[in-house]
Amino acid sequence: MTSAGITLEEQAQLAKALLDALNPLASALHARTSGLPEERMWEAEPVEVALSVLAAWKVVDAEVKRLTAIAAGTAGSYGASYEQLGAVWGITRQGARKKWPEAVTRPAARAGAALRLFGGTAELVRAPESGGWSWSGEGADGTHGAADTWCASKEEAAAHAGAFLAAHAA
Repeated sequence: MTSAGITLEEQAQLAKALLDALNPLASALHARTSGLPEERMWEAEPVEVALSVLAAWKVVDAEVKRLTAIAAGTAGSYGASYEQLGAVWGITRQGARKKWPEAVTRPAARAGAALRLFGGTAELVRAPESGGWSWSGEGADGTHGAADTWCASKEEAAAHAGAFLAAHAA
C-alpha cells in the first residue's frame, strides 16, 4: 500500500487517468501560447512542451483545490467536524479549519438558556421573529418576575434577570 492508502496498482491507474486527462489540456494551452495546432505540440522544443505540461498541472491543481473545498463543505454540512476533516486529510483540526474555514458551520445559537443565581432560576428566551431577548424567572423567595420589554441581546436579558434574582435572593 502507498502512504495514501491506495495500492500501487490503483496509484498507477490514477496516474494514467490523470495524464490522459492532462494531455488535451496541455496541448490546448500550448496551442494558445505558441500559435501551433494542438496536434503539433510534441514537435515543439522540449522546454516548451514541459512548460505547457506544467501550466496544465497548475490548472488541474486549482480545480482539485476547488473540488476539495466543495467535498469538505459537503462533509461539514452532513455533520463532519474539523477534527474529522483533518484526520482524513492528514492534518490537525486547526489545519483543517484554516484550509476550509467555511466547511463546518457552527450550531445555531440556542433559542433559550437557563440562568441559576442566588437560589433562583430564570429562563432566557429569544423571539424568532425579531431576534430580541426576554426573560422570566422565580427568585429564591418565591417571587415571580419577567421582562416588561424585549432586550437587544442575550447578555442584556441575562443582566436584567440576574438583577431580579439578586433582589429576590433568600
